[in-house]
Amino acid sequence: MMMKKLFEVMRVYGLVVGAAASLWAQAPLITAEGFAVPQAGKTFSFPRDHGAHPDFKLEWWYVTGHLFKEGAEGAGGRRLGFQATFFRQAAPDKSVQLHLAHMAIIDVATGRFLHQERLNRAGWDAGSAEETLEVRQGNWSLRLSDPAAAAGAERMELRGGVQAEAALALTLTPVKPLVVFGENSISRKGAAPTAASYYLTFSRLRAEGDVTLGAEKFSVRGEAWMDHEISSSQLDTNQVGWDWVSVQFTDQRELMMYRLRTRDGGADPASSLTWVDAAGKPLQQKFSWEVLETWKSPATGAVYPSRVAVSTTDPATGAAVRYTLEPLARDQELPGRLGGIAYWEGACRVRDAAGKEVGSAYMELTGYAAELKL
Repeated sequence: MMMKKLFEVMRVYGLVVGAAASLWAQAPLITAEGFAVPQAGKTFSFPRDHGAHPDFKLEWWYVTGHLFKEGAEGAGGRRLGFQATFFRQAAPDKSVQLHLAHMAIIDVATGRFLHQERLNRAGWDAGSAEETLEVRQGNWSLRLSDPAAAAGAERMELRGGVQAEAALALTLTPVKPLVVFGENSISRKGAAPTAASYYLTFSRLRAEGDVTLGAEKFSVRGEAWMDHEISSSQLDTNQVGWDWVSVQFTDQRELMMYRLRTRDGGADPASSLTWVDAAGKPLQQKFSWEVLETWKSPATGAVYPSRVAVSTTDPATGAAVRYTLEPLARDQELPGRLGGIAYWEGACRVRDAAGKEVGSAYMELTGYAAELKL
């Protein structure tokens, strides 16, 4: 009887897997608006795929990192966090490309959070090259230092700032191979065939350069993370927002997690956690998410998770692990006055179950000020 039940479970499981495979085999090549849909088995070519993909509706290049003033690493050192995001979105009739960009810098010592948004149509003051990485928004830019560099030898230059209050000029050098998150080139975001993206990441970059805060200019170094996501329908219809985390551990491994929140307060099954080992190989694991503290924004009234715990399995040991993410400052909210979406994007420290600091993180929380619609 037990063997009969086992075979029945295996049969049902096979039907489910087969149905999922069939669904993807029938995935449309375009959305109802005529934009491309990510397809399984995609072979990426660089530097071309570092560039823009205007046949897709939505795309972003996203860099976050933790910086230290030269000679000030370690406990008590001058520490900064930064975010630089360049968005490209096509109008429904594809006649216009819109470019939105966000910059933010947190000075951990003072808790001062500086941020700015820019929004322009493609033209002389904003754009994104298709054959290589070169995105710009006025005097903000992210580009390959040498567009002819072979894959694995990329070096990027980031230029940005916040009004007249801050500026940064960083060189970003990958120290690990590019990661393609998901299965068979596809990062799933929901059950619908169109709810997916191509998700390319440099999970650890050496960051070096200069930062200006007010009248003070100083050299910095640290580590950064870069995502490049390409999509035409990032959310499923039942989703209202997401919680996203990137962690860089001191043991040279990384972890990326996204939790896609549904209207009933749960998490979509497409939610995912992926480890990246020291050699750059990704491995997915199950996880749980626990909100330990919340913070209410005085600007938008949104109540965000503040201190959270992520529990999962360490693939290196097979042991259960629990990490707590603690923001380096509570108020790291971007109000989204130009883009229309307020969200929390902040630098965090990471502690293990014993309370030891074991890494740095960035956490993104969307859909708390209002339901997110992309």
